[in-house]
Amino acid sequence: MTEKDSTLLLSGGKILTLDAQGTVAEAIAVSGDRILAVGDTAAAAAAAGPDAARIDLAGRTAIPGLIDGHAHMDREGLKLQLPSLAGATCIDDILERIAALVRDAEPGEWIVTMPIGDPPFYTGVPGNLHEGRVPNRHELDRVAPDNPVYIRAIWGHWRNTLPLVSIANTKALEIAGITRDTIPPAATIQIDKDHATGEPTGVLHEFNYKPLVEHTLMSVIPRFTLEDRIAGLRDSMRIYNSMGTTSVFEGHGIAAEVLAAYQALRDEGPTPVRAHLMFSPSWPAPDSDVVGELLESWGAWLSGRGLGDDYLRAGGLYTESDYSEENLLRAATAPYSGWAGFNYDAALPEDVMVDMMTDAARHNIRIGSFTPNILDLYEKVDRQVPIGDKRWVIEHVGVLSPDEIARIRDLGIVLTVYSGRYIYQEGAMLARELGANAGHIAPIRSLLDAGVRVSLATDNVPPSLFHSVWHATARIAEETGAPISPEECVTREEALACASREGAYLTFEEDVKGTLEPGKFADIAVLSDDPMTIDEAKIPDITANLVLTGGRVVYDAADASNPLS
Repeated sequence: MTEKDSTLLLSGGKILTLDAQGTVAEAIAVSGDRILAVGDTAAAAAAAGPDAARIDLAGRTAIPGLIDGHAHMDREGLKLQLPSLAGATCIDDILERIAALVRDAEPGEWIVTMPIGDPPFYTGVPGNLHEGRVPNRHELDRVAPDNPVYIRAIWGHWRNTLPLVSIANTKALEIAGITRDTIPPAATIQIDKDHATGEPTGVLHEFNYKPLVEHTLMSVIPRFTLEDRIAGLRDSMRIYNSMGTTSVFEGHGIAAEVLAAYQALRDEGPTPVRAHLMFSPSWPAPDSDVVGELLESWGAWLSGRGLGDDYLRAGGLYTESDYSEENLLRAATAPYSGWAGFNYDAALPEDVMVDMMTDAARHNIRIGSFTPNILDLYEKVDRQVPIGDKRWVIEHVGVLSPDEIARIRDLGIVLTVYSGRYIYQEGAMLARELGANAGHIAPIRSLLDAGVRVSLATDNVPPSLFHSVWHATARIAEETGAPISPEECVTREEALACASREGAYLTFEEDVKGTLEPGKFADIAVLSDDPMTIDEAKIPDITANLVLTGGRVVYDAADASNPLS
């Protein structure tokens, strides 16, 4: 629809409004970018009028567009900007793909690929290759003698197992200046060497989840450009739409180079995914006076809901106390942030961080963080400047005790839950470690019962919130296939609400989105399956058939021109 007053009727299916009463309707009328009426077919049709365009749901279920509480959306499409090695089962498979890239490249041109393994998790490496190892520099040299080649490491949290591995051929090692005498810049980096010659094999291991090699030893590789990030973000939005997501919250903070990509897309017109971005600062020095002066001079635009509009808004500030030598090494490539999309020098020493957050509270700047002791630090701030009505955020929630839940409730903190890691990937391990306290793992039932606001989040692992909905309702651990503390399961309707209306609360937008009610934005996802009745184990397989953002069709799985169809 292009006319502001054009109307649309969706009928012939099931409308899960996810409002507080759990209303299920037959039809929904849309006028412009807002919902006009929700109810039975006759009433909605009368509201839409005889000239309304019509969409036949054909028995399908429609829900509010989902809201990802911690998305890292920009990463998904960024993966498509590099050649993929997915599906490779042996070293020769990898070499064939590198050889094909070399044929299209000029001599001396860099060849940089995605990591070895299959997305989204890149598990099983190198066991997924017939040889049980990754290729070395000499094997890459066979197909690329005149081109520097680098096979990138994964973003470690895609699979949450170590080590990360990247591989450089001889040309790449020469350009990077890596020799037998090179000393790793950090203890977590290992330069593999040939036992007989002592020369580097080209294989680089790192025992940390956030890649460090590409910001240090291999910082010479081509970096993602603004054009790459714009193209990647465009693809990301399409992919997230295909999963029924119409809004994201980026609580880890966004660096300026990613914000520029968002702004470029917003300048083109309304975006298919609405985005609320916390800011990732780049502090020049870990000093309270320096930080305070900066916050005073430019922090005003971050206050309240921040600056922007209903499609793109930047507000609030991410911080952490991981003021480590490794983060400072990563920050050496700033303003380039690599896979992260946030600044590595956003971290501060704990005492400086508390001073900064206290100043932020005075200026009504919301804070988000997942520093391990962040609850203690928020309480220190609250004793000086009350934060109970400011909706400060604790992200990546993993393990919480009943006492911590009560403290979170009393501070009015909003949570985003990293269910993919703490329930699915690591749930069984954590349950063994915690024993009788295994119920503290992502205790969503207890949190909701305590009145804490909980938003589900994907962390881009993978980008479908239906995985998160399944984690919350089934609590299955990948390792055992059995549920972890099933007493903490929530209902499907509760989980869907945490993936929609609670995400709207997270961004101060509960009055305009998160449920399908008159007056709210017409952000609607028509699904492949009914999430209320589908077999529980198949919830992660749900996708979107049709998605509207602001009353506009932004994704149609049946459209043959859609790259995802």
